[in-house]
Amino acid sequence: MMPTLQNRLIIAALALATACAPLCRAQTGEGGFGGYESGFHPDVLSLQVLLDRLHLSCNCVDGVWGPRTEIALLTWQTLNGLPATGIPDASVLEALGGVGTVFTRYTVTEEDLASLGPVPESWVDRAALPALRYETLQEMLAEKSHLSQRTLQRLNPDAAWPNPPAGTELTLTDSNHAKPPPAGSIRISLSRMEIAVYNTDGLLTALFPCSIAREKNRRPDGVLTVRTIAPTPNYTYDPQLFDPGGENTAKLIIPPGPNNPVGLAWIGLSLQGYGIHGTPIPENIGRAESKGCFRLANWNAVKLMKMVTPGIPVVIEE
Repeated sequence: MMPTLQNRLIIAALALATACAPLCRAQTGEGGFGGYESGFHPDVLSLQVLLDRLHLSCNCVDGVWGPRTEIALLTWQTLNGLPATGIPDASVLEALGGVGTVFTRYTVTEEDLASLGPVPESWVDRAALPALRYETLQEMLAEKSHLSQRTLQRLNPDAAWPNPPAGTELTLTDSNHAKPPPAGSIRISLSRMEIAVYNTDGLLTALFPCSIAREKNRRPDGVLTVRTIAPTPNYTYDPQLFDPGGENTAKLIIPPGPNNPVGLAWIGLSLQGYGIHGTPIPENIGRAESKGCFRLANWNAVKLMKMVTPGIPVVIEE
């Protein structure tokens, strides 16, 4: 079911609120998050985790205020009938459930270390592997917590990164709570680089930052549908995609895993060769960098994959 008129108005209100938020902040102050716009702030990190649990993602949780965090907050305020200021304060954290469950403790195991693997530079060497696993514990635990790798290190400054030994106790964020609701439709905004998900009643239920094609002529538009869904997909490397007209024409099958070029999930669209998928470098999400598909952080790609079924409409618009 396509988004209702009410939810289209919500999106319009969000765009207006995003433009007006700096003025609102100048008028009303910092709302109790003293200095939240300058550098790392623990309350911003808690806010990001709590919004992420509601499927309103800022991408990588990093404790640093930025446009994607502001958009996630504005969306939550708008959906809950609150003034769309984009300004965080203590009442927002309380309404979202408080900070008491944001952090969790984790002990590194021998199995964690044994699960790691190399990620060669050469496509031929990659194709020869059984899987493209996490290369370091820092990478694995950051994705587990939806954190940037730098923030994981910030939370655990005394750990022996990138691969602390078994038995090391760490502080992680706990971003995995509510099960996402089934999707009825998806809207992808090229200008905002975001994927909005609506339930079967047309209500906005999730918002994910995405990357889009660097070249404008590779960006699809119009109405497509979800055609296929593939967890832990492999990837067909076509050298002509990276070097058109080059001598190398031999395709390679790149094995699955989090460091596969399409990450941990593939949602194929009705336009041949296009899809929504994960990525091995979540910190790069939100840029015009792909060859045409829509990239999400692995955790958001997996989450979206669990929400969709074949036939769901996907509207791509500027």
